[in-house]
Amino acid sequence: MNAQQLVDERGDLWLALAPLWLDREPGERDYAIMVSTIEHHGLSLHQLEWIFRLELAPVMSRHQLSITSEWRQFDDYRLMKQLVGHNLRLKGWRRRGWALFSGLTTMMVRHRWAELMNRLLVARGEPS
Repeated sequence: MNAQQLVDERGDLWLALAPLWLDREPGERDYAIMVSTIEHHGLSLHQLEWIFRLELAPVMSRHQLSITSEWRQFDDYRLMKQLVGHNLRLKGWRRRGWALFSGLTTMMVRHRWAELMNRLLVARGEPS
């Protein structure tokens, strides 16, 4: 898959989920956008979990840990370049490595992810 295909396939989903890593708690509007975007993509909870762990968390957690990073909002263009670059390299041992350490890269936002999954289940009419 090339960079343009990644942007076309995942770009809006990645940008919709990025507020999970901001310094502030996501608001109602943020969660509504996330749920709407996820529903548009028609992804299962299992697929979403791996997108969260492997495609997003390795890049986004670096923003969270950096003292020079953006805390209130992201530069969408710069963030997309970082996400595309990471995902183009996400093969073989890198994929396995990030899967192994994904608990560490997701732990600071796991409570927000749980909230999003609960909202998604409610939107789908499934028991949470």
